[in-house]
Order: sequence, then structure tokens, then C-alpha cells
Amino acid sequence: MRHRLLLLVGISGIAIASASAQVKPARRVGLLQYLQISHTGVTRDLLAAAELMPAGDYDFKPTTMAAARTFGGVIAHASGAMFDACARLRGVANPSPEADKKVASKAEVVQVLREAITFCETAVATLDETSVTGYIMQGPAEVPRSAALAGLLAHDAEMFGISTVYLRAKGLVPPGSR
Repeated sequence: MRHRLLLLVGISGIAIASASAQVKPARRVGLLQYLQISHTGVTRDLLAAAELMPAGDYDFKPTTMAAARTFGGVIAHASGAMFDACARLRGVANPSPEADKKVASKAEVVQVLREAITFCETAVATLDETSVTGYIMQGPAEVPRSAALAGLLAHDAEMFGISTVYLRAKGLVPPGSR
């Protein structure tokens, strides 16, 4: 019995050492690349949430508060914020300043969100270690592009988080929780 136990411990040790030897060192990711990867992920999830909600529930809100947005309003708001922030990141005029007002139907809201994501993909992908340190206007202050990108990422994540409440209230499992 003792020999079997020692043999088992020895084999386990060899297996662990073998597995450890196969582990690749972690890849180093800089702040800009991390923000870019994160933005891609959160916009993918936000789009998936927008597509998941049935068209008939785009006017749903989980409260009777008048100031609360409908689900379509949340997604449209996210689109408007993306257009605004990414226009500033690119140094161009906002191509869709009324995007947050387009909440007529699921098809229109999802289409505007796709356009905002595509617009932002270009803005975010073209940032590099030099351009990301340049300053742009954000409200009444000048901030580095990296800060504006971090703010955009935070806002997109917030809107996705809010959308999950609406989805769960309708009995739907949000993207990322599956």
C-alpha cells in the first residue's frame, strides 16, 4: 500500500512537472492594446444584446419612472455616445449627431449601433502609442485620447450592463452569461 502511494505521488509529480513545462509565458499587453481589445469585446456583447431582445420589447423599460430609457433608448444612447467619442478620437465631425434619437424600431436601432461600432473600430484601431497621448476636447477639458478611449469603454460597458437588466427582466440570458 505504501509503495502504491509513493508511486502515485511520484507519477503525479511527474505529470505536474510535465504540464508546467508546457505552460507558455504570458504575453505582455500594453495599455493601449488592452483598451482596444476590451472595446472590441464590449461592443460585440452590446450588439449581441441588441440583437437578442425581441423587436416587440424595444419599448420596454423595467420601471415606471418617466425618466428611464426604453431598451431601444439605451442602445440608441450607446450608439450616440460612440459616434460622439469616436469622432473626437478621429478628429472629425460627428457623422451621426442624432443617433441617440433614432429609436423607431429594432431594425433601425441595431443598424445605427452597427454603424457606430464600425465607425469606432476605425477610430480605435488607428490609435498608436504616439497618437494616444495627444489631447482632445472632452466636455470643458482637454484629455489624452487614451483617457477618452477609457471613458468610451466604461460607458459602453455601463450600457451593456444596463441592457442585461432589461434582458433578464424579459427572461432572456444576456450575452456573456451563457
